Amino acid sequence: MYSVRVEAGFSSAHNLRGYKGKCEELHGHNWRVEVVAQSRTLDKAGMLIDFKCLKSELHKVLDVLDHKYLNDIVFFKKINPTSENIAKYIYDSLKGKIRRIKSVTVWENDTSAATYEE
Repeated sequence: MYSVRVEAGFSSAHNLRGYKGKCEELHGHNWRVEVVAQSRTLDKAGMLIDFKCLKSELHKVLDVLDHKYLNDIVFFKKINPTSENIAKYIYDSLKGKIRRIKSVTVWENDTSAATYEE
């Protein structure tokens, strides 16, 4: 099995509804995102996917989130913008464009991350 991964980041603010604690208040993060694509086979050039293509598609998704108040984005109007749900949002946004996507991991700081995969 082959895997490739790319990382990128974005900055945004959010607050968690229905949560009792500091995170129910408005606060921000410098998020780090890791996307993994996986396949048993490679293309004619010997690649699973071109890193340039994977990074480009990821940046398109992150541009929607960068320097935004996440609670105002339609997807997060009723769903809390937790790290878990942000990972799913990014995964779902990439799924139709990157057919070999395996997982998305969202780091909200250096020691805490959430991963979504199907």
